[in-house]
Amino acid sequence: MSQDTSAIYRRSGFTGRLQPGRRPALLVVDLSRGFTDPECPLGSDLSDEVLATRRLLDRARAVGVPVVFTSIAYQSHLRDAGVWVRKVPSLAELTVGSPWVELDPRLGRRPEEPLIYKHYASAFFGTTLASLLAAEGVDTLLVAGATTSGCVRATVVDGLQHGHPTFVVRECVGDRAPDPHRANLFDLQSKYAEVIGIEEALDYLAGLGQGPGAARD
Repeated sequence: MSQDTSAIYRRSGFTGRLQPGRRPALLVVDLSRGFTDPECPLGSDLSDEVLATRRLLDRARAVGVPVVFTSIAYQSHLRDAGVWVRKVPSLAELTVGSPWVELDPRLGRRPEEPLIYKHYASAFFGTTLASLLAAEGVDTLLVAGATTSGCVRATVVDGLQHGHPTFVVRECVGDRAPDPHRANLFDLQSKYAEVIGIEEALDYLAGLGQGPGAARD
């Protein structure tokens, strides 16, 4: 963003900062093959983001932080896609049983890590995510996934609205075009979340094993 844009936002009071808690969850939004494989009409090459997310996953797993994945999947009749598929017809590729709804295998999802199937942009809308996080006692969200301007953004806004300080890990989110990606990172940082680098996220997770309130085994 330009210096003028940043200055306008600062003058308007978009200057607050969120602090992470001691009981985070790592939420990986829609890093399914339909979004990470350019062979799918919805997809693009998100190899860098997938590999960065794998680093984050490995650290979260090592310190006992819960991990949750999401993917979009519709029945073949697409009635459960509602109006959205009329606006984005390529969503029709994401049907149950299609390889496009499968998580990118490079993430190495483990059997005990929940995979929530959703129908709309936000991982919270019409899903069990909020109750799952409540049951885990989560007080902080780390977010990775795709796309920055779509499902990541919608999920982050809802994360804030559900009372979770939310941290978007810059290297772990991606989009099919750079301009929407950059603009949405700027806006999320300004209004709804903290956008942090992966090294900061890794250090935060590593520090959870120290002192009271450490992440559970």
